Amino acid sequence: MYEPIRTKPVDPRMDGRRSDYPRSSRSEALDIQLGGHLAALLAVTDELGLEAAAAGIAAQVARLRGAQPTRAPRSPGHDAEAVAALHQQAHDLAARALLVAASRADTTVAILAAERMNAHSAALELVGAH
Repeated sequence: MYEPIRTKPVDPRMDGRRSDYPRSSRSEALDIQLGGHLAALLAVTDELGLEAAAAGIAAQVARLRGAQPTRAPRSPGHDAEAVAALHQQAHDLAARALLVAASRADTTVAILAAERMNAHSAALELVGAH
């Protein structure tokens, strides 16, 4: 029914030893993922012009990455629909950050992400009401 595999499996070992190829641990992979979600959240937060929130997010990105993140200046003027889309995007990014933070037991980032989710939910209700 199925044809058998005829090639040898790829093994990262050479001469019975592990190769020098760098591999990241699960916690390092989660740090990288969390840093990416927070950096994306920071970009959207900067776009919305929320300086106080952006400062807290930037501090966590710097802690995870070991360097200050690049900050984007706010674009001038957005209509209500664009603002709502940015708040929805920020809410979704904060939710992703919360999941990864919970997975790696990072209480500080989990609290920050939950606060951002609440803030963006409230902003979406205000924007949707107009």
